[in-house]
Formats: sequence, C-alpha cells, structure tokens
Amino acid sequence: MKNVILTGDRPTGNLHIGHYVGSISNRLKLQEKGGYDKFYIMIADTQALTDNADKVDKVKNNIIQVAIDYLSAGIDPEKVNIFIQSQVPELSEITMYFMNLVSVARLNRNPTIKEEIKQRGFSNSMPVGFMCYPISQAADILAFDANIIPVGEDQEPMLEQAREIARSFNSTYGEKVLVEPKSVLPETKNQARLVGLDGKLKMSKSAGNCIYLKDEPEVIKQKVMSAYTDPNHIKVSDPGQVKGNVVFEYLEAFATEESFKKYLPEYKNLDELKAHYKKGGLGDVKIKMFLNNVLQELLAPIRERRKELEKNVDKIYNMLFENGKKARQHAAKTLERMKNAMGIDYTKFLK
Repeated sequence: MKNVILTGDRPTGNLHIGHYVGSISNRLKLQEKGGYDKFYIMIADTQALTDNADKVDKVKNNIIQVAIDYLSAGIDPEKVNIFIQSQVPELSEITMYFMNLVSVARLNRNPTIKEEIKQRGFSNSMPVGFMCYPISQAADILAFDANIIPVGEDQEPMLEQAREIARSFNSTYGEKVLVEPKSVLPETKNQARLVGLDGKLKMSKSAGNCIYLKDEPEVIKQKVMSAYTDPNHIKVSDPGQVKGNVVFEYLEAFATEESFKKYLPEYKNLDELKAHYKKGGLGDVKIKMFLNNVLQELLAPIRERRKELEKNVDKIYNMLFENGKKARQHAAKTLERMKNAMGIDYTKFLK
C-alpha cells in the first residue's frame, strides 16, 4: 500500500505558534523523513465557510496568508502539494454520498463537534454545514487514499469518524474501495494542545490569545510579557506554581538544552528552572524574558522568509492552482472507484 499523508488548516486567520508545535513541526519532520508517495496539505476554505458564510472575504483573503505561513515555516512545495479545498469539486460529491452512511445521532455524539458548538455559542442557529463538517473532513481524507494523518489529540474523534465511514462504505458496497487512515499525534501533551496567552483556552485565532508566526519582535515581546503565570506569585521570593502557568507550558514546548546554554546558562534544563520557581526566589520577568528569547530565535527566520515570499504573491497563487489540478485528478479517480462500487457509473451506458 502506498503511503499518502494529508493534513490542513482552515483559512480564518494567520497561523500561530500553537499551529507550529501542534501540526507544522510534525509536518516538517514527515517531509524530511520521506518514505511517502504523496503529501497533501489542504487549505480548507469550504470547511471554513461552514461557520463563516457571512465572512467570505475573510476566508478568501486568508487563503494566501496561510499558504505563505506554510512556506515561510519551511514546507517545501517541491515535496508537498499545497492546494485549496474548493478547487476540488469532487470532494463535495463524495461528501454527499457519505452523508447517507452517517446518522444524525452519530454526529451529535462527536466530542470535537460538541466542544466546537459550545465554543461558538451555537444552539438552534447552528448551520447544517457546520454540523456535517466531520463528514466533509472524512471526504477530504478518503478522497486522497490518505493513510497518514498528522493531527492534534482533539481531532482524533474526527479521524475515527472517517474510519467508520470508510468501513461503512466498504461494507455496504462490498468492495474495499476506501483506505482507513491512521493518526500521527504530537509527541508531547503541550504540543497536542497549547494553551492561549490568557491561560484559559486553547490557543486559537477566534479567542485572540495567540502569538502569530508573522508577529514582529516587539509584538512577540509584548505578548510574552502579558502571558498568564501564577497570580499568587507576587514577590520574587514567593513560591510559584508551575501547573497552569502559561510561560512554563510554552517553555515545555519550545525550550531546548541549547536554549538554556545560550540564554539562561545558570540553569541546565527546564526541570532546574521549575524547581527554583516552585521554591521561590525566581521572578516572572526573568522567565518571561527567557521565553521571549526562545520565541524570537524560532520566529525570526520564519518572519524573514515571509517578507521575501510576500514580494511574489502571484507565483504562490499559480502554485496553488496548479496543485489543485493535480489534487483533483487523484480525487476524481477515487470518486470513479466509489461510483463503480455503488453501481452508479452511468458512463458505461454511453456508446
């Protein structure tokens, strides 16, 4: 069996450091590791419209921003097919066939959907498209025969639904047409769910609690210095709590031994830093300045590559459209197999 990787993001805003540790770093490792036949990254504009139908310009304008974020972070367009979801209309037809295999009750049990409905404050006003987007997401995965899906821990229920749909289709129509995908999860808990700057919610564009990959140095520093720590750690001499402390969670995700050697040599590693903070005698300003240095080092080359890429946006659009044609060819072959299995390939009646 061929190895096909597929992942993607909704173009509702620029990507942030939560995306970097939760998905992009994983994609970069897979890209360099090799061993795959095809690697797709989808900019999911159709999915984004399920809760942004009245904000089409927002979605449209962010397509190129997300593409630039990918490229500036190190995604290689020679190795990875980055394409726009709506450029592959076959996905909509596949979604329609899958809708007949999933009950409303099953959609209502999806914990990811439940959480996202709660976050958006939907009640009876929830668009049908939003409720059904797990089915659309399954179509995105299964249309490309993707068997390797890098996801965050919170997206695992969506992937399980895709596996269920693949099994249901293969069982209903008596042929093993669709491939069941497997997830590749982030290596650490912090990578799986990076908390926002406020310490209350997962880092997200809609919550406004992000550090973006494109942020300028002074903006990064300002955000880091405002990050939530321990509200009871008032004096430097006070013992501090590490659990729930945003700065330590970010250091867990980003700081390395080299970071300590370069920016905080009086500590060997994060465990020593934590121990000192818990004991007392270590101020929030010092740990925030350390985090600022770590993030500045990470984001500086990404920001510089972005500035170069922004000089030739037309070239990026052309790349996306050409990649969309290639992606559509793959999805069309899957759709043809599906219709043959279902017995609805009416072209055979043509003479």
